[in-house]
Amino acid sequence: MNIQVYENAAQIGKAAGALFAAKIIEKPACVLGMATGSSPLPTYAALVELYEQGVLDFSEVRSFNLDEYVSIDRSHEQSYYRFMFDNLFSKVNIKAENVQVPYPVSPDPNSDCAAYDAAIDAAGGIDLQILGIGNNGHIAFNEPSAVFPFGTHIVDLTQSTIEANKRFFASADDVPRKAITMGIGSIMKAREVMIIATGAAKAPAVKAMLQGDVDPQCPASILQLHPAVTVFLDTEAAALL
Repeated sequence: MNIQVYENAAQIGKAAGALFAAKIIEKPACVLGMATGSSPLPTYAALVELYEQGVLDFSEVRSFNLDEYVSIDRSHEQSYYRFMFDNLFSKVNIKAENVQVPYPVSPDPNSDCAAYDAAIDAAGGIDLQILGIGNNGHIAFNEPSAVFPFGTHIVDLTQSTIEANKRFFASADDVPRKAITMGIGSIMKAREVMIIATGAAKAPAVKAMLQGDVDPQCPASILQLHPAVTVFLDTEAAALL
């Protein structure tokens, strides 16, 4: 693992944005794995700035998002589809048909999960995947459990995740109870991974991820086994290392 520690989230955004930019310049038709939440926002802002400066061209880029709430319309202000367009896709020249966000629409959501993994494989796999990490070590919506789930799947959100996400909704009652998420196996198939953690609240999870056993009770710990991971931390998130 390549572990990089910065003073703050803004510095991380520029550094992580530079890694994304290098991938796009190296391979204009690259496949990017995208994430939502507060952690990647400075990175997306850096990418928009580079695009506005004429450094980046997204016209051939394809993207696959990690996850999405179930039973939420894509026009909903808290949908992850909307998040990506509001914070990145509407501000660069990526083609709408090249943007994929998991979205269970059939009576059999499991078939949508399998189709999503098949679409990633058909695109040639993900070249660079960005991740955040939860306070309990979860990545995407893969919560601590007895096993590492492999493919894209439907999950019941834990109460801690519902509590963490209720700030985006009118109340906890409005937070969806299910999500569709890439599995650990789907994430590990990416050729390169970056993960971002900021703030003191993430420090225990960061320590478990980097220095603990590989354990599904800390899903992010599986990244110890990936051959190409860059970890971006601020000083607070790195405090226990």
